[in-house]
Amino acid sequence: MKLEPVDQTQSDTAAKLFRRRVFYIPGYDPIHPRRYRELYRREGAEQAALAGYDLALKPKTTKGPYGWHVSAKVEGARVEADVEVLVWSDIVRGSMSNSIPATYLQLVRTAWAYIGSGALFRLMRLRKGPMIAALYPIVFLILQLLLCLVLGGVVAGLAAEYLHWSVGVLAFGLIVAGGLRWFRAKDNKVFAWYLMHDYAYSAQSKGANPPDLEARMSDFCKQIRAALDQGFDEVLVVGHSSGAHLGVSILADLIRDGLPKAGPALSFLSLGQVVPMVSFLPEAKRLRADLRYLSARAELTWVDVTAPGDGCAFALCDPVSVSGMAPQGKRWPLVISAAFTRTLSPAKWQALRRRWFRLHFQYLCAFDALTGAPGEYDYFRVTAGPLTLGERFAGRTPSKSRIEKPVNGFTSVA
Repeated sequence: MKLEPVDQTQSDTAAKLFRRRVFYIPGYDPIHPRRYRELYRREGAEQAALAGYDLALKPKTTKGPYGWHVSAKVEGARVEADVEVLVWSDIVRGSMSNSIPATYLQLVRTAWAYIGSGALFRLMRLRKGPMIAALYPIVFLILQLLLCLVLGGVVAGLAAEYLHWSVGVLAFGLIVAGGLRWFRAKDNKVFAWYLMHDYAYSAQSKGANPPDLEARMSDFCKQIRAALDQGFDEVLVVGHSSGAHLGVSILADLIRDGLPKAGPALSFLSLGQVVPMVSFLPEAKRLRADLRYLSARAELTWVDVTAPGDGCAFALCDPVSVSGMAPQGKRWPLVISAAFTRTLSPAKWQALRRRWFRLHFQYLCAFDALTGAPGEYDYFRVTAGPLTLGERFAGRTPSKSRIEKPVNGFTSVA
């Protein structure tokens, strides 16, 4: 899909204040949404200094549980943007079991959901990176368990030989349980337990949304719909990681329910998407139907940004096409690359290239080698600049190395 260029002069851009409402949908993240405000503040200031524009954060001026206000002067124009984080971190926390046996049971169920359905083998035909990320927590948790069992067995054998067999049994149980608790406590260094919960959340219902998530998505849809009547020039929905597939379904519902006749531009920016991890599961019928529907709608602009350097995303995989949902007259998404190796300086790229989880958030951060060329991805110009998403990427052609071949084994829809 190639966006057609628009005729907009610099004087037209600078003539009036541009107002935008941004709704940010996080991925599977249990942490308080203030982290996204601080990330925007810090990285936005760095990008503004690099690019020579003004960007300032203020307290929010709109209703909603959490957000902030941005005042900017970008590309010679004044912009006011209200950013709202659509919070579902409480649902994430509730899905993360505190029980070690329950987590290992999740491991077995999740592995079977992807292996038993054949989804894992089809996903491997897309990108190796996210498959390594998917297998990583399974392998890591199994190795942790084996290590604890071996250490517990050695200590138990010594205790049984020199003390009493009952002491050996007690020592074995304490070492195994204590070792696993220690590994879980140190998971902020390796993220194995966190990722296990992440993949288990989608796998538990084989790709269908749990009822509490569906209810929250309905609330999000109402918030976005209300913003369309508030006089903004653009309503922009940003879905990051797992938040991308939530955004697909929320916007599909929004358009089905009807948009205002003279409303603002409606835009969708998906970043670091992992849509196939869900759409390839047998019961993801709702998501597959929404992918097909949204990809053909003229009511919005949808740009999908990933990068091969992000090992946690399905980089440059068209989420609609690879899921086998491309309809006649498909318009979206426009699949482009953030091209980390070109948009980050050699020094910064070297510093980040092996920090896999940090790179998964790079889409929300400053790029120190941007040139400011038309069609170049800059998160802060997108969210606080004077052009709509469609205008900003007008004339941008999709990445030549994108993957569009349908490999999904499940194509039934709701």
